[in-house]
Amino acid sequence: MTIINSAGVGTDLGMSLTPPDAAVDQFGVAPDRKRRRRLAWSRVLGPVLVFVVFVAVWHWMHTDGMRTLFNRPGFLIPAPETVINDSFVEPRARAALFNGIKWTAYIALIGLAITIVVGMILAIIMAQARAVENSIYPYLVAIQAIPILAIVPVIYSMFGGGLIPRILVCVLISIFPIVTNTLFGLQSADRGQHDLFTLRGANRFTRLVKLQLPAAMPNIFTGFRISAGLSVIGAVVGEQFFRAGSKPGIGIVLESYRQKGIYPQVFGCLILAAGLGIIVFLLFGLLSKVVVGHWHESGRSTR
Repeated sequence: MTIINSAGVGTDLGMSLTPPDAAVDQFGVAPDRKRRRRLAWSRVLGPVLVFVVFVAVWHWMHTDGMRTLFNRPGFLIPAPETVINDSFVEPRARAALFNGIKWTAYIALIGLAITIVVGMILAIIMAQARAVENSIYPYLVAIQAIPILAIVPVIYSMFGGGLIPRILVCVLISIFPIVTNTLFGLQSADRGQHDLFTLRGANRFTRLVKLQLPAAMPNIFTGFRISAGLSVIGAVVGEQFFRAGSKPGIGIVLESYRQKGIYPQVFGCLILAAGLGIIVFLLFGLLSKVVVGHWHESGRSTR
């Protein structure tokens, strides 16, 4: 259909109403597809460039940076190639490090699983009544505010060494993000939807399962990802103080190398601990995409 304006120029409405995403540029590529390609490349090139810069700075700190900036000998920060060779190529060190990260992952994942269950139950209970939230929330803030190292002696006096106190440290250090994010998500369900459920006579359980929990999923998985990294930190910190037992995690291995002044293996332990935290974080990110998908606006790319 064509409209003739006052100047006698025709305008084709069929062309003017074409969606912008359907248009193509001079190379025949749709803008939306180009944007997705740029995002895909940025996810690869960005981390690679940052990693290259990080390794370059690390190498400079080993050669000149420590003495220039801090007046300390360079051997305190071994070269990247030395760390890789002494930690992951040398058989005995590699076996010790991978055995340590195995137990750290075991403790961190158990602690995170307990934290998820306890944290979500607390958040659901708090979401049901403002009085319950006001009663529990100050103690959660207190747990988050108290330095974990300050209560380690208390935990040790109660449980001694072994796995239980390490798991307890993981729970204490990672529970706050899960509770707060889940509670925020549960309370953010649309008010109009609440009114609709009220008109249909829905009970609390139906409202929770069919309205509040689906609406809270993006916030819930945000809490999971934050707590995943904190759980790894808690496992390593717990291993620094609760060394009794036959399950030496990466924190115990790190401390033993540090006491002997073997710094390449110390850095190797740090690399493995950081890698474990990244893997758990990415795992929950992928799980969030599977569960949330694109039905929620937080799952759609807008940049």
